[in-house]
Amino acid sequence: MSFKKRFLALSAAALLLLGMSVPAGASSEEEEPAAPKRGVTINVYNWGEYISNGVEGTLDVNAEFTRRTGIDVNYTTFDTNESLYSKLAGGGANYDVIIPSDYMVSKLIEEGYLEKLDFDNIPNFQYIDEQYRNPDYDPTNEYSVPYTWGVVGIFYNKNYVKEEINSWKILWDEKYAGKILMFDNPRDSFGIAQKLLGYSFNSTDEREWQEAAMLLKEQKPLVQAYVMDQIFDKMANGDAWLAPYYAGDAATLVEDNPDIGFAIPTEEGTNFFVDALCIPKGAAHKKEAEEYINFLCDPEIAAANVDYIGYSTPESAAKELLPKETVENPIFYPPQEILDNSEVFVNLPEETSLLLDSLWAEVKMGGPGETATLVAILAGFLLLYIGIVVYKKIKAKRELQ
Repeated sequence: MSFKKRFLALSAAALLLLGMSVPAGASSEEEEPAAPKRGVTINVYNWGEYISNGVEGTLDVNAEFTRRTGIDVNYTTFDTNESLYSKLAGGGANYDVIIPSDYMVSKLIEEGYLEKLDFDNIPNFQYIDEQYRNPDYDPTNEYSVPYTWGVVGIFYNKNYVKEEINSWKILWDEKYAGKILMFDNPRDSFGIAQKLLGYSFNSTDEREWQEAAMLLKEQKPLVQAYVMDQIFDKMANGDAWLAPYYAGDAATLVEDNPDIGFAIPTEEGTNFFVDALCIPKGAAHKKEAEEYINFLCDPEIAAANVDYIGYSTPESAAKELLPKETVENPIFYPPQEILDNSEVFVNLPEETSLLLDSLWAEVKMGGPGETATLVAILAGFLLLYIGIVVYKKIKAKRELQ
């Protein structure tokens, strides 16, 4: 039994009942009854593996929210900020609550995709620590509420990776060719290359982005796959030995598999990120969405939630309810020197974002040469199609004569 599950077992009264007071000598069966159904369903769009869901006696956050409020939750997941953005920008999304990362929050604010929050409906915002208020990505703190935070590090298989990991350089080591995983999103992958080159995540210098792209292209022959949540299976079964990922997922990998370790590179520094709760523009159930955000900010709910998902809480009141092993674990709550040597992503100017998208396509496809080859192939198919159309028209015309 991991310390997380042991803590939940020992703290059932505090975390499984979650603040529902039970008088001395009374049975927990006397807890307050479920709220009547309100005929409202909110659509929540979150990252995968990013909420406590009731497995093995843990809190089912969404079910408890429905029990207390009578509001049903339709819960779906995404795997990258970019896929979330595509859904919203495409106009076909119908979400009430979304959980983007810091730089994506600022992008969505700038492009008018978020509603301003009514904090009268979110009184539990009082528990958010001062250092997480008015962040760079939402300086007036009108559009978002912090959900969790964390840093990026490297998962490694102890059976095959014996050296100390203090640099991102290990992800370019040829002796691990075919056993290296890489982020399947541009900001995180480019961020690692940028740190190796000594550049900022948020550079607007085209030359620096080109250099980072070249470094990623050099790495590509060594990479087994570009992944997101697939990291869990690939690392757990030994298919891969090295993989950069978010520290919070150490709760899943490290605790459940003694062969897996986690290290935060200290030589170049790392990414510090915050994921935040937001409401998309035009949400059908804004007030109910704010009730949901308020519920997640309840310290007891927040503690039970992060205790399961493994990420760090922006609430000291919630942190005080966590087990000592978690609070003192440098994976979940890194020492200040690591935080001081970290950098956050911010939204990039449109010109830089377009450059990033283009360079990422080149990296994934192997470089400009392969891009040119693909264009040539597509052009060939287009010419063939045009030829067939013209031929059919000429043939039809002759038949009419």
